Amino acid sequence: MPSPDVDGQQRGYVIPIGGAEEKVNNPEILSRFVALCGSADADICIVPTASQLEDTGERYQKLFTELGAGKTHFLPISERSDAQNEDYLAQLETCTGVFITGGNQLRLSTILGGTPIATAIRRLNAKGVHIAGTSAGAAIVSQHMITGGNTGIVPTEDGVSLAPGMGLINTIVVDQHFNERNRLSRLLSAVSYNPFLIGIGLDEDTAAFIDENNEFTVVGSGAITIIDPSDIEYSSMAEARTGDALTLLNLKVHILAAGSRYNISDRQGFTK
Repeated sequence: MPSPDVDGQQRGYVIPIGGAEEKVNNPEILSRFVALCGSADADICIVPTASQLEDTGERYQKLFTELGAGKTHFLPISERSDAQNEDYLAQLETCTGVFITGGNQLRLSTILGGTPIATAIRRLNAKGVHIAGTSAGAAIVSQHMITGGNTGIVPTEDGVSLAPGMGLINTIVVDQHFNERNRLSRLLSAVSYNPFLIGIGLDEDTAAFIDENNEFTVVGSGAITIIDPSDIEYSSMAEARTGDALTLLNLKVHILAAGSRYNISDRQGFTK
């Protein structure tokens, strides 16, 4: 389940974004995030750790300010020692929203994993702070994080690489740039390990706004592909040899465009 409620407070939204979100012409996703965080009363903390570009934090800071956020700042965390910084932890405590940028998700897991910063982000979400992440920042919100894999349609025994994520939600596994980079096979490979997981494939400029009831609304110009293996009758993963194509019987697949909703707990989709 997502981070549990604390003292009766509602959990904040968890918002994985498929990457390449629109930033100029119609920045619907980012605008909605700013509004959720409080608009003029928002205090948005940006975590650019996944990116190795020096100006990533500043660019998002400027962008959120232009979209009406009252206060923005970024944490220049590039080494594990930075994730112990008491000043950075103090800045996190005042925020109403956290935004995790794209880049390399293994930088996120190896630099932030098990640190006070990661613990604080999870705790803040449980207390009502909204957590959004784009591309690599989307992948790490789940407990099981995709780090690489094959492209194409047919899943294989070695079709995906996984690592521990941040664990804001543990019932889903997220893939990003989904249709643009032809990543169906690796998402199918990921859910074939255990039908407990729901696969969520996010197109670019598309986000899942997951609320405290574990239900999300699709926002953006693309679609979200849902792979639900809960009624799977057979998976050949246990018998497959390295590189073998997999047999998967009775999977459910949903394609949800903007405005559609999906309840993760009930595994039910809804139209607008």
